[in-house]
Amino acid sequence: MPNYNESVTYTEILQQTNKWRALQGILSAGMPRFREFLEPLLSNPKLRIVLTGAGTSAFVGEIAAPALQGSTKRRVEQVPTTTIVSNPREVFAEDVPVLLVSFARSGNSPESVAATHLADQVAQDVHHLIITCAEDGQLAVDHRDRSESLVVIMPEGSNDKGFAMTSSFSCMLLSVLVLLGGYDVDLLPRLADTADEMVERRHDQIEALAQKLPERVVYLGSGPLHGLAHEASLKFLELTAGDHLAFFESSLGFRHGPKAVIDDQTQVFVFVSSDAYTRQYDLDIIKELRGNIGVDAVLALSATDVELENAWVLDDLQDVPDAFVAVVHVMVAQLMGVFTSAALGKTIDNPFPAGDVNRVVKGVIIHGLPQ
Repeated sequence: MPNYNESVTYTEILQQTNKWRALQGILSAGMPRFREFLEPLLSNPKLRIVLTGAGTSAFVGEIAAPALQGSTKRRVEQVPTTTIVSNPREVFAEDVPVLLVSFARSGNSPESVAATHLADQVAQDVHHLIITCAEDGQLAVDHRDRSESLVVIMPEGSNDKGFAMTSSFSCMLLSVLVLLGGYDVDLLPRLADTADEMVERRHDQIEALAQKLPERVVYLGSGPLHGLAHEASLKFLELTAGDHLAFFESSLGFRHGPKAVIDDQTQVFVFVSSDAYTRQYDLDIIKELRGNIGVDAVLALSATDVELENAWVLDDLQDVPDAFVAVVHVMVAQLMGVFTSAALGKTIDNPFPAGDVNRVVKGVIIHGLPQ
């Protein structure tokens, strides 16, 4: 069995908290420049904010969009680059000012680059916020000297070397929440301290769950945590090379057909919302599923004390929005993926050695847009 301690991916999961501390310094130092670019755009009540990326980078926007919708009081949507590239005229059909926020680990995937070019072609009034981990990536290079673009580079070492996105994901998510949401950058070290404590406390328990080798893993969450469930399921699917099934849904949506995936070989993780109203629906599905497959098979992850058996509760984050709590919870999912990958005998840093799936997507042909 591969030793996960020797994998780059395992190291990159654990290094995330130090990357968040470094990110605090980057965002604090650059804030005057960032505000000079962003504040005039955000002052326009007609502004449409589109969060884009592919795969895990898209899920950054899926988590952030609900939180930013509330904090900016602007129209915020998550639209994957894959949708923009294949249907640019539909995405930008409306004649309103657009801030296109692009998330990219390397910035070299064909869709990441093409999405910004197509937005320039189709949208009448578009500005770009590029959040990327690679200063020399094509996306950063294309936009670094443009007056209508702002490029923000994540901390050194966040451009993951492993196949799975880990540090890149959490750093980009925290960045957009601070940059557009107006949240205090000093929250980042607080998240880092809580995450360090969580990993120390839960590391062996996560490994024990993985070694049971559940054939099906389900992640559920509401609001921003629905996007987290999406990312968590992808991490498991990627790192096990698709050998074990991973599924995600919202807590309410799960009953509408997807619940059929549940059997006695299923492990469920429910990300419980800190919002008192939303949390009721998370607790309802936990109770229902435990009645179906047992308490041990349904783990609740929460930043609020939910007074449940088999619940892992984070300390000191009760007042923190779910979109921020997501970066702590995701480390459980990342570790679950790594430990399961090791138990299955996979090559953790490259689960697809034959190249069926690649770290930076290959095989995409970008077709010219007819005038």
